[in-house]
Amino acid sequence: MEELNFNEAIARSLKIRELYHELELKHHGSEWTVEEDALAFLTDAGLVGRLTMSQQGRWPTGGDTKAELAHKLGESIWWLTVLADRMDIDIQVALGKFLTKTEKLLRK
Repeated sequence: MEELNFNEAIARSLKIRELYHELELKHHGSEWTVEEDALAFLTDAGLVGRLTMSQQGRWPTGGDTKAELAHKLGESIWWLTVLADRMDIDIQVALGKFLTKTEKLLRK
């Protein structure tokens, strides 16, 4: 099992996105916009839903559902990291604030 810290995950995620931008330029003449990245994330999030249904025995997909679901969950985290960076949001700060706010709300 590959375990990594959040800083390393962010750095690797952004490097991979740069490599995808190079492919986009090569094949389409321009990089994807932030909106296109968001749409790609939403597509993958939808696949997480479908694969969850399969994993729970509610939808037949065939193949290795657990491996596909793990991949799409990882990819979704990657997309969120990329989107935050492209919109000048520090994902670590955003997550920290969300966790703190939610913990306070639930402790009332």
